[in-house]
Amino acid sequence: MSDDKMKEWLQDLMNCDACKLRHEGNRGPTRYSGDPASPLMFVGEGPGGVEDEYGVPLVGPSGQLLDKALWSVGLTRDHVYVTNIVKCRPKNNRTPTLEEGKACANIHLVKEIGLVQPKVIVCLGKVAFQYFYGHTASIMRNRGKWFTWHDIPVMPTYHPAFLLRQTGKELVESKWQVYYDFKAAVEKAVAAEPDFVYKSEEKPDLLAQYEGLRESRRF
Repeated sequence: MSDDKMKEWLQDLMNCDACKLRHEGNRGPTRYSGDPASPLMFVGEGPGGVEDEYGVPLVGPSGQLLDKALWSVGLTRDHVYVTNIVKCRPKNNRTPTLEEGKACANIHLVKEIGLVQPKVIVCLGKVAFQYFYGHTASIMRNRGKWFTWHDIPVMPTYHPAFLLRQTGKELVESKWQVYYDFKAAVEKAVAAEPDFVYKSEEKPDLLAQYEGLRESRRF
């Protein structure tokens, strides 16, 4: 992957004004977090309030839960690539629509994947899953099941925000499902690139890491 091409893509992303989401009171597009050289990509839905503030995906409560899930299967955020299907925060932190996801992904995510060239993609949530799947389908019925998108193996699983809304036995069951989904994704990524380092000794402090970006995004 060319650093210059990645910088060019980021510049185009930051300047994007292609859809109405850019005008819903957010601070502008959010970028990615993690390592563009990683064979393992996680694609979420859209930025929430904390993500809009810091300019990167999944650093709020959902992101903290994601970090714990990644750690449990031998991953840390600095050794995977994390992005969103929609780059701008929808008003009131609502879930982006499938149409919004498709419109944004066709402009930015397709180019992003072409640059990063992941060996494995994990979809977090319905909006990301249905974009890659190509039509409406239940994530409940399809989570944990592999399919291919442009010859890349893709697995859908629950978004961390879904787990945050659950309690009791349902929460325990969903956590185990996500654990096994992530474990399967790690195994497939390691099979593709066994020499890549997937975990740091300690979890990175993402909020501290992106504090400078947060300051630059103040209204």
